Amino acid sequence: MKVTVVGAGNVGATCAQIVAEKNIVQKVVLLDIKEGISEGKSLDLWQTAPINEYDTRLVGSTNDYAKTADSEVVVITSGIPRKPGMSRDDLISINAGIVKSVTENIVKYSPKAKIIIVSNPLDVMTYAAYVTAKKPKTEVMGMAGILDTARYRAFLAEALDCSPRDIQALLMGGHGDTMVPLPRYTTVSGIPVTELIDAERLNAIVERTKTGGGELVNLMGTSAWYAPGSAAAQMVEAIIMDQKRIFPCCVKLEGEYGLNNMFVGAPVKLGKNGVEQIIEVKLNEAELELLHKSANSVKAIMDVLDGMNIL
Repeated sequence: MKVTVVGAGNVGATCAQIVAEKNIVQKVVLLDIKEGISEGKSLDLWQTAPINEYDTRLVGSTNDYAKTADSEVVVITSGIPRKPGMSRDDLISINAGIVKSVTENIVKYSPKAKIIIVSNPLDVMTYAAYVTAKKPKTEVMGMAGILDTARYRAFLAEALDCSPRDIQALLMGGHGDTMVPLPRYTTVSGIPVTELIDAERLNAIVERTKTGGGELVNLMGTSAWYAPGSAAAQMVEAIIMDQKRIFPCCVKLEGEYGLNNMFVGAPVKLGKNGVEQIIEVKLNEAELELLHKSANSVKAIMDVLDGMNIL
């Protein structure tokens, strides 16, 4: 059994490392366009196997998709960050072209693979991969919900001085400052979080979650990688092990929550077939309004991409 990670940058290498250490597949292929990068990182990671006690073989590939053949799951992290002077449209155009090319090669060699998108802007890149792959919507999904929910839970654990493992939460919508954390669906060992923290502190945590990625960029001068890589690896594990885990993921909605042909975060069941169920929780009027506002923000970028005639 094989998993491929396309893009050997910080996020991709972290994802490959965590998947390898879980010892759930025979091989992890790390692919990049830069000569020697994926081979070097794969070799370095393989040399941790005797220390961290796993058997997963790691293989590096410089743009040779033949090595990825028959992958069960493929994680796509490829793309460039937005640089000074670069417009949003420039970023969309460049990254959509990259995701399109990668997806075409992945489908060529692994037609049955479940595809997980991490590339940004995430919701729209998930849309780009779906259109390119021509696969069922159950087999192409985006990662962001697990990452955003993890940040939310981590901030709550700090505020409540409790274990993050005891916090369960749900977050929906697009990956960005229009995301929709749902305090009504947030519990600590079954206790509603609203019984443990006052509204002002909870609202501050919600706002911090929305800008969580930007906070890290401001601190490090670059985007995060440990948490995004871990989130993608958790999705890989759920699919490979057929765990039927319930996670918020970016998926294509076709009528759910009153949204059509829309790619936004919603709770799903992940198993061996990919997205095995999209779960519709009951949202109140205010929550549904925020979700639709977030979806409209994503739709505006989808429309920009459609106008470029790249796909």
